[in-house]
Amino acid sequence: MTEPIRIFHNPRCSKSRQTLELLTDRGIAPEIIRYLETPPTERELSDILDALDRQPRELMRTGEREFKELGLDNPDLSREQLIAAMVANPKLIERPIVFANGKAAVGRPPENVLKIL
Repeated sequence: MTEPIRIFHNPRCSKSRQTLELLTDRGIAPEIIRYLETPPTERELSDILDALDRQPRELMRTGEREFKELGLDNPDLSREQLIAAMVANPKLIERPIVFANGKAAVGRPPENVLKIL
């Protein structure tokens, strides 16, 4: 049995809505994870970063107020500290993220997710 296709989704985000629409238009009914309400654990987020082959700051929304307030641009912060900040403040996590076939892709632009389907 294969894992279901999942999307870290924020319904208020246009790119997230466009990515979900792209999937549903292809007959895919993904498991929708509203990550702002149900944030990933630190372990899950670390696994997501590994699947994306990204470092924490590469998946952070650096324009968010919390990024600046928490001083997350400090180069002395460890991977674990940055991941903990993202879990505590899931608004900092870039979206949407789609998981399919053991891979992950950020839907910016939405067509990015097509390569993992």
